[in-house]
Amino acid sequence: MRALGSGGTALPGLVVERVQRDAVSQLAQGLAATALITGTNGKTTTAAMLARILRADGRGVVHNRSGSNLMRGVAGALVEAATPLGKLPADCTAVLEADEAALPAIAEAAPPDVVVFTNLMRDQLDRYGEIESIALRWSEALSGFPRDASIALNVDDPLIASLAAHWSGACLRFGIEDPNVPPAPAGEITDAIWDPQTQDEFRYSRRYFAQLGRWHTESGAERPSPDLSADEVSHGGGSIDFTLRLPETSVRITLPAEGLYSVYNALAAAAAATALGISADTIRGGLESHEAAFGRQEEVVVEGRRVRILLGKNPSGMNQALRTLQRPGERHHLLILLNDGIADGTDVSWIWDVDWESQAAHCLSLTIGGRRAADMALRLEYAGFPRPRAAITNDVGAALSSALELVPESESLVILPTYTAMLDVRQRLGGMGASRLWDVAR
Repeated sequence: MRALGSGGTALPGLVVERVQRDAVSQLAQGLAATALITGTNGKTTTAAMLARILRADGRGVVHNRSGSNLMRGVAGALVEAATPLGKLPADCTAVLEADEAALPAIAEAAPPDVVVFTNLMRDQLDRYGEIESIALRWSEALSGFPRDASIALNVDDPLIASLAAHWSGACLRFGIEDPNVPPAPAGEITDAIWDPQTQDEFRYSRRYFAQLGRWHTESGAERPSPDLSADEVSHGGGSIDFTLRLPETSVRITLPAEGLYSVYNALAAAAAATALGISADTIRGGLESHEAAFGRQEEVVVEGRRVRILLGKNPSGMNQALRTLQRPGERHHLLILLNDGIADGTDVSWIWDVDWESQAAHCLSLTIGGRRAADMALRLEYAGFPRPRAAITNDVGAALSSALELVPESESLVILPTYTAMLDVRQRLGGMGASRLWDVAR
């Protein structure tokens, strides 16, 4: 598959599953530890951060780094790391991103030592259903986890915090404690409206984005105090600084990423690392050496132009991507790609819940592509964007070429794709000789 130009991440695992159905279970028996990362947004980046922390600690790591997070992707990652005799290297830790719906099956096949729940937001309703149904599925799955496992919960998300009521084992809670973090813009979409158990509406003393923040209900439920937290958060220069407060110490982190959601990803990775016995200094070193993961704030250079990819696959995720582009006075050349593949979700009506209006004034030039390019063009017309200067096209390659033609060599292009469009545009950039920024700098 790789010789033919494919990533070759899912098909090998699918073949393995057909040939040997319990291959994951057999291979997982040779692991020193297993960490599962699940949630709507942030899984791939959190897993990449955790893998880097573990390597900084000198541990061998098996990691489905491409984001192929169904059982076939897990099988493919384990098989790739195994010897020809089907054995994994000694003292190897698996860091496995797990699809929300596939989590119970993956946890059964590869019993976890720690499971991290990042957040729960509306995404691909045709596959997952409403978010309350996923929360119910997860709460039921907890009963199948090993009793000596730990779970790590983002307590700023009320639906994630509620999972603690269904778990009697070790639990690490994480969240943001800085009272000066700016609140979410008025009118930004919130996916979790009320407590499924009591039907009470969630209320906030401060909401950071989506339903994440300092929440409470009239019946007395409230955000628990976190065991790990981020405080003294500051942004600037393509990075974000914060104080990471761990159960027994604190360290100052300079994270080479942008956006408050990057802080949540770092907290999630730090919580898993803490559960696995990693020291504070090693956690800091791993986080500060972080590199963008597979289309998530990934930056490359192609044809003398800097290209930045910000994946946006649901309203909350796209809103956060847009907020990283809205510093005062900044304007960007934008390529927006909308697909409706199975992995994207076939219903693209979610684009109407994205706050595109906030980005219109920051748009220097606009190019639109993807299978549902016309839908996106209509949405951006209503949002007040400038008219596209290139023809609207369903062809991702043609859209990329048109967008690059509009960008002078001294400027940069920002690509906002959905998932399958991200895979497509990354492959096309590779075919054009794109180089990672750190390779160019080195």
